[in-house]
Amino acid sequence: MSGPLTMESKLIATATQTAGPFFHFGLVRPEWADLTDDGKAKGDTIVLEGRVTDGDGAPLPDAIVEIWQANAAGKYGHPEDTQDKALDPHFRGFGRAFTDKDGVYRFTTVKPGAAPGRGNALQAPHIAVSIAARGLLHHLFTRAYFAGETLNATDPVLSSIDDPALQKTLVAAPNSKANGATVWRFDIILQGKGETVFFDF
Repeated sequence: MSGPLTMESKLIATATQTAGPFFHFGLVRPEWADLTDDGKAKGDTIVLEGRVTDGDGAPLPDAIVEIWQANAAGKYGHPEDTQDKALDPHFRGFGRAFTDKDGVYRFTTVKPGAAPGRGNALQAPHIAVSIAARGLLHHLFTRAYFAGETLNATDPVLSSIDDPALQKTLVAAPNSKANGATVWRFDIILQGKGETVFFDF
């Protein structure tokens, strides 16, 4: 049996480790990536997809991307949203998807309506996004806005970013059509050139 540590004892540092990648083992539920109840939700069905890359531009496989948003009328399914607007029983305002080996994620959802934010200022339609991945000790949080929206110019969050190049990292662009739905491209760059703007919460 070894005795207590003394000043002469040698301390050996433990090697650092990061969590994962392990998400796919217990959390794979493909249906979580469809917020529309198989197309029954009201509003314009859209696809939000993109690629998650690291600071070297390499794809990040096995990352979790989560989204939450208002429905097509601009109403959140949350008790703090007291707007006199109807909830859609076929719309689930939260979704989860996983990146594949190429770092690509994909959601089927509806284009959200405009909803009030702090101070009742009207926000542009947007989707809140969080990312968890190997090497990240904390989730990252950002937003996906939609190119061409008039309210983008006055959105209290988007307009608080002075640099147009940084603003652009938060704006999804229409890319193509899939089964009649517009595909909006929203790539997420974790660091380095073109890094997506992330927010502290």
